[in-house]
Amino acid sequence: MKSGLTLTQALLRLGPAILPFADAATKELPLGRLMRLALFQVTVGMAAVLLIGTLNRVMIVELAVPAWIVAVMLSLPLLFAPLRALVGFRSDTHRSVLGWRRVPYIWFGTLLQFGGLAIMPFALLILSGDTTGPLWVGHAAAALAFLLVGAGLHTTQTVGLALATDLAPAHARPKVVALLCAMLLVGMMGSALLFGLALANFSAVRLIQVIQGAALITIVLNGIALWKQEPRDPARTGRDVPRPSFSQSWHGYAGEPTARRRLVAIGLGTAAFSMQDILLEPYGGQILGLSVGQTTALTAMLAAGGGLGLVAAARWLARGGDPYRVAAVGSVIGILAFSAVVFAAPLASARLFAAGVTLIGIGGGLFAHGTLTASMAKAGPDDTGLALGAWGAVQATAAGMAIAASGILRDVGAAVAQTGVLGEGMNEPAIGYLIVYHVEIALLFATLVAIGPLVRIDSPEPVRPDEGRARPFDPLVNRPT
Repeated sequence: MKSGLTLTQALLRLGPAILPFADAATKELPLGRLMRLALFQVTVGMAAVLLIGTLNRVMIVELAVPAWIVAVMLSLPLLFAPLRALVGFRSDTHRSVLGWRRVPYIWFGTLLQFGGLAIMPFALLILSGDTTGPLWVGHAAAALAFLLVGAGLHTTQTVGLALATDLAPAHARPKVVALLCAMLLVGMMGSALLFGLALANFSAVRLIQVIQGAALITIVLNGIALWKQEPRDPARTGRDVPRPSFSQSWHGYAGEPTARRRLVAIGLGTAAFSMQDILLEPYGGQILGLSVGQTTALTAMLAAGGGLGLVAAARWLARGGDPYRVAAVGSVIGILAFSAVVFAAPLASARLFAAGVTLIGIGGGLFAHGTLTASMAKAGPDDTGLALGAWGAVQATAAGMAIAASGILRDVGAAVAQTGVLGEGMNEPAIGYLIVYHVEIALLFATLVAIGPLVRIDSPEPVRPDEGRARPFDPLVNRPT
């Protein structure tokens, strides 16, 4: 019996060393509870892959929907992105008879995701013209479905991050951020694999099953994630408690000396790392002659690099590192990465290209972790949702606009090069791609310019382990599982 107890204790001690994010757990937020909470990121990643990846291909290839309609539908979720700051603010000031402020918004976002995914397959079938119904019904229903899913995932992620910030003590937040970002990658990679296998033999019935299965998984996982997470606070039940307006809160947040510069840096850096999202695989196939399997492996390398970046950022910040320095190092690595991708074409080097893709993931992971941690650090207990909503609004909007701009720049640049205006030496298939990559390098230099003063004037003091503790967990209100 004694030896068994000793073995158990030894395994528990080995846990933080074996699992990359096991040391994110604290007394206030145990590992089991933290892992449950992180499930909302899995559903967000699943919805993102379904919209941007799986349905993008299915609508154009299998359902023969015109490409411009697909582009419009996929851009609709971005319409809700700027409202993330408002959603976060509302979750900060929400009053409920149950004493919750985050849970109602996360659950409402979950229901929006579920509703959009539930009607989406039927809307797509009508949109494809494979029915006797009027086509305008398909357009309207598909637009509603994409809007609902977009609104749901933005709401869920914004308020979910705010809830994680509420529950985690300040010294553990960098590791909690890393875990949440890693779970987003897990959701994206796992769902991409499952969707690919499920739709290998495509049929309308199988499409309905896959999308509605995703809807069911969303509501189940988010329900598990929310179970007994937010303690109920009787002070939040009063309806007569005065609350500031959104404009007042926003002016107070934006009036903070470094807030605007921080948001500018987030927007520039996110745009720089996002423009390549739809170009890396075509670049590898068209310019470097890589096979489909080889270009597909690039996505895994990008994700693996992102995971390494998150782990490195978490360890750096846990030792008292400055989140702005972390983000700046990520930007520098990004410049090196895109330079490698650029030189891979004239050198015809697939290995250099693969190294560049991996470095893009590492730099992007460092940058995302650093900026999100900085946003958390500047948020007060009463404006956490607003601060994280502002981060999410800028990040999502910049990413969407950058992806759209990258396709336009690539096509326009290639067309101009083919006319011979740029000279005979520039009339190459790679020119359109290289223009985009050079723009990304320029954006990363601009990001460094924006971050520089923040490192000097806004660097937080290292947080001691006994500082910033979350509110004690009340076993009478919310028992741990």
